[in-house]
Amino acid sequence: MRLRNIPRAEGTIEEHEVAIKNEKQQRGKWQQIFGNEQEIHIEIGMGKGRFILNMAKAHPEINYIGIERYSSVLLRALELYDLEEYQNLKNIRFICMDAREIADVFLPGEVDRIYLNFSDPWPKARHAKRRLTSLEFLARYEKVLKPGGYLEFKTDNKALFEFSLEEIAQAKNWEMVSQTFDLHHDEAMCQGNIMTEYEQKFSAKGNPIHKVIAVLKNEIK
Repeated sequence: MRLRNIPRAEGTIEEHEVAIKNEKQQRGKWQQIFGNEQEIHIEIGMGKGRFILNMAKAHPEINYIGIERYSSVLLRALELYDLEEYQNLKNIRFICMDAREIADVFLPGEVDRIYLNFSDPWPKARHAKRRLTSLEFLARYEKVLKPGGYLEFKTDNKALFEFSLEEIAQAKNWEMVSQTFDLHHDEAMCQGNIMTEYEQKFSAKGNPIHKVIAVLKNEIK
């Protein structure tokens, strides 16, 4: 899908107080940026930001960073933040960046939890390495997530979900904690669930939502 370019997006991001600029220079300084020692949770490919904003609202004891590659999409998250419902949140920041550079932005162990929600499935086999749950990306997460930290992934795409389960099973430093092919009918895994825009859309159509939680082992090989 071709994204529509919004000329004002980059200027808005540059000026907005919760949009981080020169993110690589902030490596190792994230708790200083938030002004506290709370855990740091990140969402990669956050889209328009509704999930992470609602997470930040529900959990003021946690710092959240939303990562989005496309400036025109991040603009929508900033516009959502500016609504009265969210504008007083102090525990949220946004970065416009490519997730492949994540280890240049966070120190080892600086991140406590990673969320992936309805990521691009990259359906062609030759593009498998681009999937955010591929072995290549799992290795990138290992460089920033603390040992014992969690990765949570939700999707409605069954093929991508099955691929993700296989990749996690092959990754020597990861262990599956729980999984479900029908999140909204799994009482235990759905407890405290905050839906994304895509999740609301797909579940309204009757599509089952799949979710897996994996943990980075304490001893990384």
